[in-house]
Amino acid sequence: MFRTALRNVLAHKARLLMTVLAVMLGVAFVSGTLVFTNSLSAALQKQSAKGFDHVDVAITPEWREAEGGRAGEYYELTRELVDDSAAVPGAAQAIGTVQGFTAIAGKDGKLLGNGFQSQGGNYWGAKDPRYPLVSGVAPKNEGEILIDSETAKRAGYKVGDTVRMSVDGPVLEPEITGIFTTDDGNVAAGGSLTLFDTASAQKLFGKAGVFDEIAVKAKDGVSDTALRAQLEKALPSDAVQTTTGTKLADDQARAIASSMSGLKQGLLVFAGISLFVGTFIIANTFTMLVAQRTKELALMRAVGASRRQVTRSVLIEAFAVGTVAAVAGLVAGVGIGVGLRSLMGTLDAPMPDGPLVISPGTIASAFAVGILVTMLAAWLPGRRAARIPPVAAMSALHAQATTKSLVLRNTLGSLFSGAGVAVVLAATTMDGTDGQVPMGLGAVLLIIGVFILTPLLSRPLIAAAAPVLRVFGVSGKLARQNSVRNPRRTAATASALMIGLTLITGMTVMAGSLQKSIDKMAASAIEADYMVSMANGRSLSPDVEKKLKQADGVTATSPMRNAYGLVDGEDAYMTGVNGATIGELTEFPVVQGAFEVGGTRIVVDEDTAKSHGWKAGSDVTITYEDDEKQRLTIAGVYQANELVSGVLIDTATLDPHESEAADSGPADMMVMVKTADGTSDAAKEALEKTLGTNPAIKVQDKQDLSNEIAKMFTLILNMVYGLLAMAVIVAILGVVNTLAMSVFERSQEIGMLRAIGLDRKGIKRMVRLESLVISLFGAVLGLGLGVFFGWAAGELVGSRMATYELVLPWARMGIFLLLAAVVGVLAALWPARRAARLNMLQAIKAE
Repeated sequence: MFRTALRNVLAHKARLLMTVLAVMLGVAFVSGTLVFTNSLSAALQKQSAKGFDHVDVAITPEWREAEGGRAGEYYELTRELVDDSAAVPGAAQAIGTVQGFTAIAGKDGKLLGNGFQSQGGNYWGAKDPRYPLVSGVAPKNEGEILIDSETAKRAGYKVGDTVRMSVDGPVLEPEITGIFTTDDGNVAAGGSLTLFDTASAQKLFGKAGVFDEIAVKAKDGVSDTALRAQLEKALPSDAVQTTTGTKLADDQARAIASSMSGLKQGLLVFAGISLFVGTFIIANTFTMLVAQRTKELALMRAVGASRRQVTRSVLIEAFAVGTVAAVAGLVAGVGIGVGLRSLMGTLDAPMPDGPLVISPGTIASAFAVGILVTMLAAWLPGRRAARIPPVAAMSALHAQATTKSLVLRNTLGSLFSGAGVAVVLAATTMDGTDGQVPMGLGAVLLIIGVFILTPLLSRPLIAAAAPVLRVFGVSGKLARQNSVRNPRRTAATASALMIGLTLITGMTVMAGSLQKSIDKMAASAIEADYMVSMANGRSLSPDVEKKLKQADGVTATSPMRNAYGLVDGEDAYMTGVNGATIGELTEFPVVQGAFEVGGTRIVVDEDTAKSHGWKAGSDVTITYEDDEKQRLTIAGVYQANELVSGVLIDTATLDPHESEAADSGPADMMVMVKTADGTSDAAKEALEKTLGTNPAIKVQDKQDLSNEIAKMFTLILNMVYGLLAMAVIVAILGVVNTLAMSVFERSQEIGMLRAIGLDRKGIKRMVRLESLVISLFGAVLGLGLGVFFGWAAGELVGSRMATYELVLPWARMGIFLLLAAVVGVLAALWPARRAARLNMLQAIKAE
């Protein structure tokens, strides 16, 4: 039986090629994902370890609790502590480090890199071992800086150039005195690093005379643990804590591995989808091979082969196919890993240098996935083969499915589908977080149920295409009959395409609906023409609003000033606004009372009011950060959204308490601005000039704000499209495979059609139309399920986003349907050509 199985594999090389390709693509995706993420993780860990080359022990400040319930603070790391650290016997050098946000503009005046990746720091002395100079000299005063070599290359800067930059304050125009190299991860990810002399960095970052950390380098022959012990004896234990560089590197490595696990899992999900789709093709292929070998298998049974031996022979074939596919997939996966590394470089997200990591786990996973998936997919056809009675050797026709088996299949499919729909609908009534797991479970049940019911659904849906197919005459009629002749085969082929389009359509519906909701949110609630904020998402100085208020053409401004306090003894976040102008700048639906902010009158959002049992007219006690208490009245309850929510209080009431509680005074997360002439390029440019064309500050209108938020969804959607393209490719192979084997199976029939007058063009047209019908059938099911899942997921989002609105992307769905038709036509090219070239006399004699 073993020799027979191997001979069958070698005898049907062409038939099994598509199956090998389907498995190979899935294995390649899995192994490519593992190679890429392992290589990236290893490179980042190596880079991270380099960052600790000059840190044997890091000294950081301890937290000091304040008395009287006031906010605590960190102890200060002074220059004296740096000198004391350097004086420890085992220390070779101690460096005080300062870090902060630094926005540097390119020659076009625009911010270089993303705001949160634009960092600044200090250069220690005349030669800092952390940052080797490529050219130039160290900075000596506030008017001089160093920039990293990647930023210099990207922006075209060189030593001697003057740049525009900002450090949470006014625009500076220092001179570049040098360019350095760094292993900083933010720079590798497309950010920038700007270095000042130590005194200037402390002044600019608001840390005069103090440091964020002290990095101590040990002398030769002194271990980091020995140095740490010496430092703990020499420094006040209640003021600082010490950590070895080895531990810092290990912690960073674990953090990198943890962050990479999310990316790895996300990519493996799509690899699993490809394998899931490929499973249908494998099962379909083996089912057809078994059907074509009915006589052979029945004769084997007649001469003494047991059912177990027949099943085993099919599984041996599957093992051979899976092994070949696993080897090919592993090789292709290594290529995918290399390609993804190169792709990151072209997307301005270069990977750090490091070797390509092909771990034993990756190799084991490739073989396990390839062989197990293939054997599992072939197991059911193998069981069917074992059930073929010896008497079937008298006929070349495979036994048709019994009524009992069809009833059982349809009943099972109905139960799965009904359960899936019920669970999904139940999940839509839950809270956004609580409903995620039930909705995922319901989606899986529904997809399985629809797959089981696909043979039943194929007849009426394909019959609906009959009027169109009649236009093509005999070829069209034959194509329709061939499509429904074997519903199970048609269903398995169409299901592969269905799953891919379900996911693509669902994601597209979600992305379009979220974009519409974001636009609606900004348009319905914000009356301001512009929103001004920091590029790194941190707070603005109150001076920004003062400057904007005095700008020409500005009619109203209001800050969005975050504050913390207690409301009736419970923690609450408050937002300080200009009570006199907030009504002009926003337009929130008022549920109770009036939208009046000023003096002792505040407004709260509907959810906050319900959770505390408040209503318009209720009096509440506010405890500010300076421990002062005040009795305020809720003037109104409004309907909030994701941009503005919570307690709104007048800044005139809030600021005295904030100024006393914080050394830096009030800080604004955003400033809303209304101009006399509305939005225009000229108005935006005028506001930017008012703020000194500061690269650290963003001036956005409502559309800019919506587009910025939508970028994230667009990026995710494009990634999903790219990853699901693999599943669609596998689905195309499935259509090609089914048609090619169907042509082989119907050789005699095709020969008879040619003999009675159907020409080669008619044969080609028949096969193409059959492929087109099957592909469109799968596309219709996929679009329907995708819309349903998109709606259901939207209901979960809508529970937390008041402006959520379902949007059906008809144009894109039309494109998906058209692409499915193209897939059907392309997949039929080779099978149609093969059918048309069959020798009619040999085909008629075929069994």
